[in-house]
Amino acid sequence: MDDIKILLVDDEEDFIRTLSERLDLRDLGSKTALNGEQALGYVGEKEPDVMVLDLKMPGIDGMEVLRRVRQIYPNIQVIIQTGHGNDLDEAEARRLGVFDYLKKPVDIEILVERIKTAHQAKKNLLDSSATAAAFAEAGEYDTAKTMLKQ
Repeated sequence: MDDIKILLVDDEEDFIRTLSERLDLRDLGSKTALNGEQALGYVGEKEPDVMVLDLKMPGIDGMEVLRRVRQIYPNIQVIIQTGHGNDLDEAEARRLGVFDYLKKPVDIEILVERIKTAHQAKKNLLDSSATAAAFAEAGEYDTAKTMLKQ
């Protein structure tokens, strides 16, 4: 199986440590960040494939982290995992392009499945972008445009 670079972001230190350990037991290593600032710093250094992000955090909250990540690192697949979100938060997160929106508590097996699906979606996106670039290089600009719109 491919190594998936996972970043877990939550201000509840015990929760995030336990979640990281539970993912480790399933051969999914992860890094952790305890706030939005740490998360953005990590993303700038080592772009993860998948970010599991809490919404309600002091300082830069999860929604703002999502906004910045989508603007600068659009290939990172972000899964919101929150205990405090509401329908408006979910609608805004989906508008911003979140991969999935889960409400705590989340069964670990469901989270693992969503992380793997998000990783596959990223790989598919990168593959289609590379294919579109090849069509563009061959002068097939309309085909390339169509592929990138999908």
